[in-house]
Amino acid sequence: MTFRQFAFNNVLRNKRLYAAYFLSSIFTVMVFFTFAMFTFHPAINGGAGQSGMGLKALSGMYVSGGIIFVFSFFFILYSMSSFLQSRKKEFGVLMIQGMSMRQIRMMVFMENMLIGFFATIGGIAVGMIFAKLILLTAENVLIIENRLNFYFPLMAVIVTFVSFTTLFLFISFLVTFVLRTGKLIDLLKGNKKPKGEPKASVFLAILAAVLLASGYYAALTAKGNGVFLVMFPVTVVVILGTYLLFTQLSVYVIRRIKKRETLFWRKTNMLLFSDLSYRIKDNARTFFMVAIISTVAFSAIGALYGVQSVLLGATKSVNPNTFTYQSRGDDKKAEQDTAFINQTLRDRNVKTQKAEAEFKYVKINGEEQLLVKLSDYNRLAGLIGEKPLKLAEGKAAAVEFDGYAGSYEIERNKQTIELKTGKRLQADHAMYSRAVGKPGMYYVVSDEDFEQLKKPVSEERFYAWQAQGEDETSLIKTGEILNNKLDPLNFMAVDYEVYDLSRGYGPMLFIGLFIGIVFFVSAGSFLYFRLYTDLDEDKEKFKAISKVGLTGRELNKVLTRQMAILFFAPIIVALIHGAVALTALSNAFRYNLFTESAIVLGVFFAIQVIYFFIVRFYYTKQIKAALR
Repeated sequence: MTFRQFAFNNVLRNKRLYAAYFLSSIFTVMVFFTFAMFTFHPAINGGAGQSGMGLKALSGMYVSGGIIFVFSFFFILYSMSSFLQSRKKEFGVLMIQGMSMRQIRMMVFMENMLIGFFATIGGIAVGMIFAKLILLTAENVLIIENRLNFYFPLMAVIVTFVSFTTLFLFISFLVTFVLRTGKLIDLLKGNKKPKGEPKASVFLAILAAVLLASGYYAALTAKGNGVFLVMFPVTVVVILGTYLLFTQLSVYVIRRIKKRETLFWRKTNMLLFSDLSYRIKDNARTFFMVAIISTVAFSAIGALYGVQSVLLGATKSVNPNTFTYQSRGDDKKAEQDTAFINQTLRDRNVKTQKAEAEFKYVKINGEEQLLVKLSDYNRLAGLIGEKPLKLAEGKAAAVEFDGYAGSYEIERNKQTIELKTGKRLQADHAMYSRAVGKPGMYYVVSDEDFEQLKKPVSEERFYAWQAQGEDETSLIKTGEILNNKLDPLNFMAVDYEVYDLSRGYGPMLFIGLFIGIVFFVSAGSFLYFRLYTDLDEDKEKFKAISKVGLTGRELNKVLTRQMAILFFAPIIVALIHGAVALTALSNAFRYNLFTESAIVLGVFFAIQVIYFFIVRFYYTKQIKAALR
């Protein structure tokens, strides 16, 4: 058997350990290949303007591909380090049989290149198999006009193959260069060295709780722009608190639990907690890294999804009517434009209700204020289903635009409105309304008082059309036709505006989703690697315990609880971090993002639960096989 054959067979013999690394590498290559296939698609790369992507979005795709590639480098490097750590005993046996340090390094190099080559080919192949599905998904998410038909992505194949072959080559050289075997006796003992009882500093444990609590408090109590001011210090404090949480606080809590005899000696709790502190201490850095990476994934996707909801929600709220038109000064142009709008609606069989209003901007105590006639206000209110307003004689109403679901604090305005006759109007009451799509405060006065206002600074005609049960696609197309002909400063078609925002924001959301998924899958893979690194030790431990009467049911219970704590501890911490971050984002935008946050965090948690049950099945199977 040649040395190359030996390296190849060595990979096959360690297929259990290499399986997660190989599959994760395939997934990483597939994601990068998907990006490349999408970026180099003729409908996008050859005509960014026509597809709606734009040069900025296309540049974002290139940058995101670079981020995925850089992260892949660190992910693969970490994975290889975990494998080498778990193979100390194997290296010791090989050295006893006469293998030199140089040959061990060559063996590791060849193994990594072999896995890297097939992972690259496999990732490209899987990407090609699901190419049509990926392109169809991208077409719907990005809302681009040109269809993303299937094509043979030669450039994407070349870029992916060259990039990842180079990456695996560089990592193989780097790993073999820094590989240190240590003393032979240490290698043969492997992970069987006795460990001291993990210790935790009470001060550092308390500091971890204080840092996390203060970080959460600062993030949740900040409002508006204050959220962005505290973002950096809060991030630093929470990261430091998270590190101390796993290295100090968790160990301290477990030690306290072990001292409670009623809990520790109950059924199989002794097996669970006896080495849990060792496990958490040994895996503290992995848990910390998984928690931070997962938090980044949750926060990034949640923030992108949330910002999209804010933009779309604000657009719909500010424009409660399907179509609006406003004009200052030029009556002829307004007549021509409104006639064109009416004719277009008739030609496209779009049924609408129409209302128009006259606005006056009058100076009150040196400030320009908008005033609306009562009859006009009631017509606009009726158009969107709001109740009509009634005014007492000699009174006015101070109205705040309700487009942001009560985000503005409304106060009764103490100013009075003086008429030409010398009569003064006082605001009778304050209220919210969406009837007039004008953010800010304005006044509604009776028709008689409206005619008696002093000379206005400016006047405006406002027209609104509300569609009645029309198909959204038809409204979008109608809005596009009107938008292309009319001045966008005067005309607004809300359905087309929402569609255009979604189309422009789609690439950013698509990019963030892919990067977040890569981060999250990699975080889950880190947990898998660490879990299987201790598999041989767990086999020996449970084999010894089974001789004193541990039943199969008790074994399942202990393994499930132990794995659940190790698997979900960093994920739950990340979910809490993500929930706080998204709540802070809600405070920054003064917009309720509970639904968006719940969807993002819930989906990721569900994925992690599925991943846990899959890993648990195979891990338990391995342990039980060793007991036979």
